[in-house]
Amino acid sequence: MPDAEDVRRIALSLPDTTEKVAWSMPTFRVAGKMFATLPEDETSIAVRCPKEERDELVMAEPRKFWIAGHEAQFAWVRARLAALEGEGELRDILADSWRQAAPPRLLDAYPELGLPGGR
Repeated sequence: MPDAEDVRRIALSLPDTTEKVAWSMPTFRVAGKMFATLPEDETSIAVRCPKEERDELVMAEPRKFWIAGHEAQFAWVRARLAALEGEGELRDILADSWRQAAPPRLLDAYPELGLPGGR
């Protein structure tokens, strides 16, 4: 089961990523743009996710994904770390969110990031 330290290690391994505390929680940013947070007691993550995909994820796997009320109008989804199928799934989720926030220069330099199974 992935934990907060796995989130931190994987997120910070992505290019041009930094960690910054905001709203009293760790946030991860690529080129200054937030792509993940460790809310609550660090048992879940919040990541970028297009609203159409987010709604499908939540309906397909409600024990794993949900939408926080204050984030409903934004393209973000929450994932319970204990429900993830291991570090590979966590890496794929974080990389996909990173790709949504990364500037074109990084996307061009790292085209494999954000693809399932990409490293």
